[in-house]
Amino acid sequence: MTSPDDSLQLTATELRMATFRLARRLRCARAADSMSDAQLAVLADLRMNGRRTISTLAERERVTAPSMTNTINGLEEQGYVTRAVDEDDRRRVQVEITDAGAELVVETIRRRDVLLADMLADLDFTEDELTTLREASVLMRRVTDR
Repeated sequence: MTSPDDSLQLTATELRMATFRLARRLRCARAADSMSDAQLAVLADLRMNGRRTISTLAERERVTAPSMTNTINGLEEQGYVTRAVDEDDRRRVQVEITDAGAELVVETIRRRDVLLADMLADLDFTEDELTTLREASVLMRRVTDR
């Protein structure tokens, strides 16, 4: 008989393996081949949440502030972000996505959604199976949004 701890461990292992392989396949689809995953993550965060400080971005991405500064420098050089002085605290700098950066995120998302939809279509899932996948995605978001 399987204990609850064993079942939890098996579930964690299966989810990790499946999400890792899926993420690796989806990462191949991006609007700019030279863009790193870290840079795309920052642009996606800025597009979804608006301007942020470098320290807030670093905290969200779980990297150091100097590492995030390097990422932001690269994005700024490519024209995907701009820096602006904070209106409330002139010592603080806010990072904001440009129209070009937002377009890159939108196109990358579109390409990844098309790729995943094609992968799902190739497997000819039933409507019940697709419903199960949608329900599982809600549960997975609960795990990642903590």
